[in-house]
Amino acid sequence: MRLIELLDVRKTYFLGEINVPVLKGISMRIDSGEYVALMGASGSGKSTLMNILGCLDRPTSGDYLFEEREVGRLSGDERAKLRNHNIGFVFQSFNLLPRTSALENVCMPLYYTAGTLSGKEVMERGREMLERVGLTDRMHHEPSQLSGGQQQRVAIARALVNRPPVLFADEPTGNLDSKTSVEVMKLFEKLNQEGITIILVTHANEVASCAKRTIHIQDGLIVSGAYGGE
Repeated sequence: MRLIELLDVRKTYFLGEINVPVLKGISMRIDSGEYVALMGASGSGKSTLMNILGCLDRPTSGDYLFEEREVGRLSGDERAKLRNHNIGFVFQSFNLLPRTSALENVCMPLYYTAGTLSGKEVMERGREMLERVGLTDRMHHEPSQLSGGQQQRVAIARALVNRPPVLFADEPTGNLDSKTSVEVMKLFEKLNQEGITIILVTHANEVASCAKRTIHIQDGLIVSGAYGGE
């Protein structure tokens, strides 16, 4: 099933009297269940593209369809609702709350989006996610008591707690050593096998090679991999 489709998406930043085009006509498609890496050099436009895909920003022109719904022109509140319920984010810096247990960090998004869940159900969902990433025995530890790899696993569990269909990972191994990076990438592979669509932003070939398709962006244009089968 088609999950994401971009049709001639452009993004220009207007800085006073200067116009800075960053995306210059992006068309691409990602189907449900895919595992895609988005690669490009610094300044290529990949971060801007990621922000649009993740509903953190909107295109200047063009169409962005998420599950066949045009989202590029939704209001800020509508985009926030779609983002909170349908998209999980994992970042290079783990963005965990200090002096807060792994379980409480994972449960945090539910307090904003899952108003129908009881406190007990929220905690059960959090435990389920920590078990899913192999951290059952660390759920009451604070971030300072966890290794970098364990902190990233907590961040992944937090991204999954709303059960989104798609997970965005922006340089998720950037702060990890090589051994831990391999472990985290194996976890992404496992999650993808379980049916989660994964879109990975990276500049590292060894990380991108874990994905099933790589989309290369250069100077605001996709140069390869825009559609499956290329």
